[in-house]
Amino acid sequence: MARTKSILTEAKQIERAVTLINLGARLQVLESETDLSYERLLRLYKEVAGKSPSKGQLPFSTDWFMTWQPNIHASLFLNIHEYLNKVSALDEIDAVIKAYQLYVEQMQAQGLEPLLSVTRAWRLVKFVDNGMLTMTACSKCGGHYVTHPHEIARHYVCGLCNPPARAGKGKLAGALGSALGSAVAEH
Repeated sequence: MARTKSILTEAKQIERAVTLINLGARLQVLESETDLSYERLLRLYKEVAGKSPSKGQLPFSTDWFMTWQPNIHASLFLNIHEYLNKVSALDEIDAVIKAYQLYVEQMQAQGLEPLLSVTRAWRLVKFVDNGMLTMTACSKCGGHYVTHPHEIARHYVCGLCNPPARAGKGKLAGALGSALGSAVAEH
């Protein structure tokens, strides 16, 4: 009976890896989130994606998530992720996958390009889990946004309520503000 269980476990690991590859995850994410060997993941990646995986290190800085538009996208994703964690019993990586799929659907529904890759979304969750980033409520709109843990929460104002001077100069930025602002505030 143990053999059947290991085959089922392996099949689930392969299915998870295929889903991540289809979402554009880097090989390092697959290595971290599955028990499959590097060689197997490499073959699987080439078979599913039709090309070799990208080389290089994963993004490690929290700074990317603090810039104006990436912060709004990251905040939307993280609100979805935290909601899924509250209402479902998904494994951590499955919650990241589902939250990312819902984030992409929201972007497509608004006619916007997703700024957040699944690899960055995965990294964001790791940063939050390790206390390097957190969520803080905006003192104006009440939405929850990705911030550094040392942010003074009482006076925090999000990038939608107080956009930078150059923000909103293009038509895409205006759509971003109205579309994502309501989505972040809902969660």
